[in-house]
Amino acid sequence: MQTLPLKPPQLTQHNPVVRATGLQKTYGQVVALRDVSLVAYPGEVLGIVGESGSGKSTLLRLLNLQESADAGTFYLEASPHDQQDLFTLDRYQARQVRVRHIGIVYQNPHLGLRMNHTSSGNVAERLILAGERSFGSLRRAARESLQVSDFPLGRMDDPPRKLSGGMQQRVQLAKAIALKPTLLLLDEPTTGLDVSVQALVLDTLKRLQYELGITMLIVSHDLGVIRTLADRVMVMRDGRVVEAGLTDQILEDPQHPYTQQLVHAKL
Repeated sequence: MQTLPLKPPQLTQHNPVVRATGLQKTYGQVVALRDVSLVAYPGEVLGIVGESGSGKSTLLRLLNLQESADAGTFYLEASPHDQQDLFTLDRYQARQVRVRHIGIVYQNPHLGLRMNHTSSGNVAERLILAGERSFGSLRRAARESLQVSDFPLGRMDDPPRKLSGGMQQRVQLAKAIALKPTLLLLDEPTTGLDVSVQALVLDTLKRLQYELGITMLIVSHDLGVIRTLADRVMVMRDGRVVEAGLTDQILEDPQHPYTQQLVHAKL
């Protein structure tokens, strides 16, 4: 497979696809997010790094509209409510935005897939939620999405429980991009995979970003993954963003002591 360069994101020519401002979230006495803001542009890959408990996963849940923030706003371009703070939507509206405009790939495939259904059926499920009912159309669209995700089509009727971890992630990816979402969220997508399988998954993600221009947010503790995929990176600690900038700048010349600690720990 040919390895493609990342498609340059349009950072200045276009408005941000994602705008989140002043996000705060608490669980009881625990403050998970403290005044977190971010923007992401068309075709950009934004990396989010930090140790466990830094707030990365909470941020992804908010951006996936699984939860609402205690404070802050979230706008997503090209959604039917792109001029409205998405945290103000009712449950039905939020579900429609999540189904049609936000895709997610979880670290644990059990969170994103029905392990006993066929792989093609898992992809078709997203299309059904969007209103598609024709079996022929569902089958065709699922096949196309699996093919684009480099999934072996000879196994499209196998359930994910019979697949390797790398192929399960490809099924998740096919399901996530089936409706060509505005935003793709990636939660530690290569964790637990063999190094060779990680490389294949990263190649697929780079190709999809290049060909489809989907804006991606990737959470990872692996700085090698972030260096490979991300145009910019945000460093989080204790629910706050402590440093942000171009990936090469942050990883080659970190300014915040915590970022320096993270980078040096990986050397």
